[in-house]
Amino acid sequence: MTLLARLASDVRLMFRRPPRQQYGAICYRVKKKSGEVEVLLLTSRDTGRWVIPKGWPMTGKCAHEVAAQEALEEAGVRGVAETETLGAYTYPKVLRDGVQVVCKVQVYALEVTDTVKNFKEKGERRIEWVSVDEAAGRVREPELRGLFLAFKRKMSDRPSPKAAKQQAPAAKQIPAE
Repeated sequence: MTLLARLASDVRLMFRRPPRQQYGAICYRVKKKSGEVEVLLLTSRDTGRWVIPKGWPMTGKCAHEVAAQEALEEAGVRGVAETETLGAYTYPKVLRDGVQVVCKVQVYALEVTDTVKNFKEKGERRIEWVSVDEAAGRVREPELRGLFLAFKRKMSDRPSPKAAKQQAPAAKQIPAE
C-alpha cells in the first residue's frame, strides 16, 4: 500500500469512527502553608508532550475509578477522584498499528493523598508538580488547557481551610452537673 493510499485510508477511518473514549485525571494537591494548588503533569511515552494520566475503560470500574487507577499506574499517585466530570477534551492518538484515531477524554479531579515509590510506568515518563497556570501553558490541547483554567476557577471558589474553620460554629459547651 502506498503512503498516499495509507493516508487516505486513515483519514476515512478517522471520519467514520466515533471518538474512542478514555478517562483521565487532573491530579492536584493543596500546599498546607500557602493554600496554593499544584497539579501533576507527566510526559507521554511516545511524543514526550505534557499530558495528564488517562487510559481506556476497564471492565468493572466506573469512569472516575479508571481515572484514579491510571493516575496510580502512570504517575504513582493515589487519591480521591470526584465522581462528577470536570469536562472532556479530544486529541489525536496514533495506535500501535499506526492508525490515527480521535480520543475523547472525560476528565475528573483527583485530590492526591499519597505517593508510591514503585508503580507500573515508573521511569517511562517525567513527572512534575506545577501551578495550574503553568500546566495550562504546557499542554498542547486547547480543550485541556480550558479544563485546567476551569479547574483553577473551581478551586478559587472553594473556601480556604482557614476560612472554613473560622466560619464553623464553635462547639456548644454543656456545663457539667
